[in-house]
Amino acid sequence: MSSCSLQLIGFSMTSKDLMNDSAKKVVATNRKASHDYFLLDRLEAGIALQGSEIKSVRAGQVSLRESYVRIDDHEAWLVNAHIAPYDPASTLNHEPRRPRRLLLHKREIRRLYDKVRIRGYSLIPTMMYLKRGRAKIEIALAQGKKQYDKRREIAKRDAEREMSRALRRRGS
Repeated sequence: MSSCSLQLIGFSMTSKDLMNDSAKKVVATNRKASHDYFLLDRLEAGIALQGSEIKSVRAGQVSLRESYVRIDDHEAWLVNAHIAPYDPASTLNHEPRRPRRLLLHKREIRRLYDKVRIRGYSLIPTMMYLKRGRAKIEIALAQGKKQYDKRREIAKRDAEREMSRALRRRGS
């Protein structure tokens, strides 16, 4: 066994495989999600995309701003996510805001559906990324914030920023 490989009961991984496993290229984030919701539980899902869509995703032309996840007939769907048309595809292009099927196990979908039925919970996409060349999306079980929760969070962030500034000034 060489110094740069890992042996696990009949399975070997080189250091290159280990590096590729954890490497992911973030394509789009939903920065507004953490402002508008308490993000409780996160889950990774694959996405069923067309050829021109995956090319646009690799080019980073994705917006998750107003998107959400809907569960219908034991299937999860990414709704209202914008993937820009891929210009070289011309006539074979896709519709930018079409619903896209999420690839999850049945028990994961059932568990999420049971939680979403509770009033006040939603499924929100937080990040889209490429992992081993495949498009993945991170979805979060979220509970909506009230206006006073948002104000409290902003005030807390401002206070922490002021404290760190004061400590830096004191240190110099």
